[in-house]
Amino acid sequence: MKKLIILLLFPFLTMAQKTYVPDNEFEQALINLLLDGVLDDSVTTSAIDTLTELYLSNNNISSLIGIEDFVQLRHLFCSDNQIVTLDLRENINLFEFNCRNNLLTSLDVRNGNNLGLQLFTALYNPDLYCIAVDDVSNADANWEKDNGCTFSVNCNTSSIEEINKNKSLVKVVDLLGREIPASEIAKHIPLLYIYDDGTVEKRIVIE
Repeated sequence: MKKLIILLLFPFLTMAQKTYVPDNEFEQALINLLLDGVLDDSVTTSAIDTLTELYLSNNNISSLIGIEDFVQLRHLFCSDNQIVTLDLRENINLFEFNCRNNLLTSLDVRNGNNLGLQLFTALYNPDLYCIAVDDVSNADANWEKDNGCTFSVNCNTSSIEEINKNKSLVKVVDLLGREIPASEIAKHIPLLYIYDDGTVEKRIVIE
């Protein structure tokens, strides 16, 4: 008698990688652009990591944490918001950038490709005194900023270090937003360290 063998194949369950987006107005703007569906402080990374244009002007945004995962971004318009700090070091493909009329006190565009950033304006940010860049001479010759602001390869490092000493860690989460107790932090796994001043650091423990 022949035996009939039936193989049941169960697909592996995979969790999509998430990008942490703590600012509700930023995430809502992404929802309006059909890049996200639920206001939950995160967006699926695969929905944004190939995007080349992002228009966010006049959205009442205070923070663009999460912009670092928009790795293919070429055109970023975020003028007329309330953004205080902005780190674009991971956005190596930027060609055009406009952050006019915000509340910036810190702006870092040391992405290793400043010569590729052809159109740049950071005007009307009166509390922004230094913009961190790769190439000061190129920035001075081609980029727009307020008269009281300077371009530098190292913007007031001592003050930044002093601020970092005074901030407190709130929690550690993985890339899916799940909180990780200090006793369970694993080596070689990227984690997000969230501080009480709103800053977020992505770290990998290798020791």
